[in-house]
Amino acid sequence: MARHWTRIGLAAALACCLAAPSSAARRGPSVVDDATVLQLTAAAGTLVQGRSEALVQRRGRLHPDVPTEVLGVRISPRVARVQARAVHQLENVNRAPVEGGPAYTGARTSLDPRRAVRAGNRITLDAVEHTVVRYGGAGRGGKVTQSVRRRFDFRARGEDIVLVGERVLDPGAQPVNDPAPRSR
Repeated sequence: MARHWTRIGLAAALACCLAAPSSAARRGPSVVDDATVLQLTAAAGTLVQGRSEALVQRRGRLHPDVPTEVLGVRISPRVARVQARAVHQLENVNRAPVEGGPAYTGARTSLDPRRAVRAGNRITLDAVEHTVVRYGGAGRGGKVTQSVRRRFDFRARGEDIVLVGERVLDPGAQPVNDPAPRSR
């Protein structure tokens, strides 16, 4: 009889072990560590800051090329092409808050990371972009301030992280540092 109870106890213990989730077999997304969030935010922030700077007229100075890597995060060739096209379009549009108004004189953009999760080889960073663009001259100037939620998509390949996409999350938002859609 004792042997029977021992077998039942061992079978129950084995069933509990098999039913309990293993720490190695995680399901769903996991939170990204702070150091990686800093890397992702720096790479994404470089892109949006580059577009903001393209709004400001630079006498005799060209805006720098799109970087291929920022703090160890690579920029995919497709994202780099889209960024270069956006910068070119922004450099060649009306650089003022209103048609014929005073020109933009300065631009500053920062990203505030809100959420970064990893699911398999995909990492998603949700952040709020804060942009301040100044216009006009001494005594007659002003500024445009805008906050927009963005999502940046990354792929992890071994130790490498690659920025592969970006989009605005706020419906109907028209960030000042995004070029107008081709339909306009």
